Amino acid sequence: MQKEAVKKNERVEEVFNLFIKHIQAFLQEAKLNHEEYTNFVKWADRLGRTGELPLYADVFLETHVLQAMYTDKPGTQPSLLGPYFIEGSPLIEQVHGQPLVLTQRADEAGEVLYFKGNVSGTDGRILANTKVEMWHNDHSATYSAFDSDAPKYNLRGHFYTDENGDFLVKTIVPVPYPIPTDGPTGEFLNYMEQHPMRPAHLHIMFEAEGYETLITQVFFEGDEWLETDVAEGVREDLMTKLVDKGDHKEASLNFVMRPE
Repeated sequence: MQKEAVKKNERVEEVFNLFIKHIQAFLQEAKLNHEEYTNFVKWADRLGRTGELPLYADVFLETHVLQAMYTDKPGTQPSLLGPYFIEGSPLIEQVHGQPLVLTQRADEAGEVLYFKGNVSGTDGRILANTKVEMWHNDHSATYSAFDSDAPKYNLRGHFYTDENGDFLVKTIVPVPYPIPTDGPTGEFLNYMEQHPMRPAHLHIMFEAEGYETLITQVFFEGDEWLETDVAEGVREDLMTKLVDKGDHKEASLNFVMRPE
C-alpha cells in the first residue's frame, strides 16, 4: 500500500532553519564537547520518559517565551499555564448577592480569601460575560488531581464576569510550594544549586470572543519567594496585596485583554 505524501509545511521549515542557525552559534559559544552533548541527550530522554518534559518547559522555558512575545505589548502580562491545569472544571453558579465560591471541601483548611477582579480590553471595552477559569493549590501545598487526596476538581472552577466585567470569588489563600525534585528536573536544579520554590499564586485564564486568551497568575506582596521564583513567573502588574479583615483576607486586581 502506497503511503500518502506528507504536505510540506513551510512554517515548520522556516522555524527549524532558524533553530539550526542559532543552535550552531550557541554551540560555538558554549564550546560543548561530544560527551557533554551525549549526556544532555540522555538526560533529555529521561526527562521525556518520566513525563517531566511539560514540567521542565513550563518552569524553565515558558517565561522567556512569554516575555519575548508580550513585554512591550499593552494589556495584562501573561504568566505560566503551569503543569497543574486540567480540563473539565465545574461551572461555578452565581447566587444573587453572594460571591462565587470556588469548589472546595466543607472543612477546607486555610485562610478564607475574597478575590475581586475586573476584565476589560485594551480598546477600552468592558468585557462582560468573559469566561474565567481559576485554580490553585490547597493549604498542604498540593494541587487536586496531582499527588493530593483532595477531590479531582478541588479549588478549581470556571465562571463568567457580570455586566460590568466584574467578579468576586471566595476561596482560600494559596501557599508557596516546591516543584517536584525527585526526577531529572530536580537533578537539573542540583546542578544549578537552585531551590525549587514558587511563591503563592492564583492561576487564572480569561476567554472572551474577539480577544486573545489571557493565561496568567496573581501573586501577593510580601511572599518570601517573589524575587527568587524558580519559574521566574512573577510580573509587576500581577502583584496584589492581601488585606487582613479579621476573619478573612481580601485582594483585588484588574485584567486587560488584547484584541485578536
